[in-house]
Amino acid sequence: MSFEKITEQASHYDDLEKMSAAEIVAAMNREDHCVADAVGRALPQIARFVERLTERMRRGGRLFYMGAGTSGRLGVLDASEIPPTFGMPPTVVVGIIAGGDTALRNPVEGAEDDMCQGWLDLQAHDICEADSLVGIAASGTTPYVIGAVREARRHGMLTASIACNPDSPLAQEAEIPIEVVVGPEFVTGSSRMKAGTAQKMTLNMISTAAMIGLGRVKGNRMVNMQLTNAKLVDRGTRMIVDSLGLPYGQAQRLLLLHGSVAAAIAACGAAPARQDGDR
Repeated sequence: MSFEKITEQASHYDDLEKMSAAEIVAAMNREDHCVADAVGRALPQIARFVERLTERMRRGGRLFYMGAGTSGRLGVLDASEIPPTFGMPPTVVVGIIAGGDTALRNPVEGAEDDMCQGWLDLQAHDICEADSLVGIAASGTTPYVIGAVREARRHGMLTASIACNPDSPLAQEAEIPIEVVVGPEFVTGSSRMKAGTAQKMTLNMISTAAMIGLGRVKGNRMVNMQLTNAKLVDRGTRMIVDSLGLPYGQAQRLLLLHGSVAAAIAACGAAPARQDGDR
């Protein structure tokens, strides 16, 4: 039986070029409403992966994302946000895209069609059994990703997949398949749209939940964020003010001395105060 790609099915809309701008954005918005529901149906699988991922990361394991095109770019994006948001080294969560960094801005012809190259690219990071891999492919048929997930699982790594077609070849290779089926795209086959949004939402959940599990968040605050600009220094200072009841200037000096909110509070022997909405 042939594999049916819902991501390639015809759009529910036609004659797009005859629509006004208002009609186009309204129709896109209607389609986008189904994305959160699609991700919601996959929550048990996402949570299962996060639980097992976090346990491995506590033992020193790393998280790798792998994809091609839009899927690869989304993985690299999520990985690149972990150091500034949670203060983790850039080697802890790593995004790999078919074709290398050049493919972040320009298509690399044929890069995603090599079944062996993904595993070779992963091996360049000295991977081990404690590491985990998320293969990302809207279609669920990208050879570069399928080959890497197959070999990673065979070598003892924890593997998950994120695809937007049910029962895809990629899902069959992953230990924990995550399927976020959003239906046909507004522009037929343009999986950078609803499929990309669903993938981004899923990656947000995976990385954020794992970082919370690793203690990189206290209450609801990013207490380990990097202090890379004035806005973040101000945010961190206010966290210390709220937690320790110090004057703003003293709190800022303490923050800059220790380099993070968590370190500053720990140096004072106090825990962050409970914030509204904390549980």
